[in-house]
Amino acid sequence: MSAAGVAERAGRAATVTGAGPLLTVEHLTMRFGGLVAVDDVSFTAGRSEITAIIGPNGAGKTTLFNCLTGFYKPSVGRLTLDQGTGRFYLERMDDFRIARAARVARTFQNIRLFASMTVLENLLVAQHHELMRASGFSLLGLLGFRRYRRAEERAIERARYWLERVGLVDRADQVASALPYGAQRRLEIARAMCTEPVLLCLDEPAAGLNPRESAELNELLLLIKREHHIGILLIEHDMSVVMGISDHVVVLDYGRKISDGTPTFVRSDPAVIRAYLGEEEA
Repeated sequence: MSAAGVAERAGRAATVTGAGPLLTVEHLTMRFGGLVAVDDVSFTAGRSEITAIIGPNGAGKTTLFNCLTGFYKPSVGRLTLDQGTGRFYLERMDDFRIARAARVARTFQNIRLFASMTVLENLLVAQHHELMRASGFSLLGLLGFRRYRRAEERAIERARYWLERVGLVDRADQVASALPYGAQRRLEIARAMCTEPVLLCLDEPAAGLNPRESAELNELLLLIKREHHIGILLIEHDMSVVMGISDHVVVLDYGRKISDGTPTFVRSDPAVIRAYLGEEEA
């Protein structure tokens, strides 16, 4: 399969018809004993849109991501992912089923690559489940059956496609730990995309990047949105990234939603200005 074929297949798989939003969060609440980390938060994230979740440190952003991806079970609330062909209630699902069946992929604030594996191997690991099924859980692969060889070829082609998109095809055989920091960030996003998600959750992907690397990240996320038509949910402190590429911004403060709208609306919202800058003393 050519790189163009990979892109076309990914686009067909990710493009979902339907009038409603891709993700609907309703009354999400997460309590840890007496601490309320997320307090009655509701919002939607559209198909083929970038939705940013912003707020000061401790606002509950990562806790919200942990609820969406199954790391936490919400205390209250409904999390509905509508693929068009089926609905998934994420609050009822285990984390591995959210990734595999609902097709939600995630990156983390701290890079979690397989440092001793090569760049290419990191992308093949992301396709492990598909390869294991094709191999009959090892037997067909050991015997060299054609079904497994075809699956392996598709996995390598998909990995090559994403290495080209993130500018790392020439480093495919290098160990991941040898990459510069910004390249590791892009590799992590490429690995997530190899799972062919419908929703990509990125936790501070611009953290630690210089201005040039942040601009490259912006271009990559816009390419993913434009060519693969998936929803992107983004936690980010870098406002140049948020305001430059987001279609929709949700602002949290102390676990509560204080603003929700376009970047232009949120930028001028007095509640957001107070949360970031504080109120002038009388």
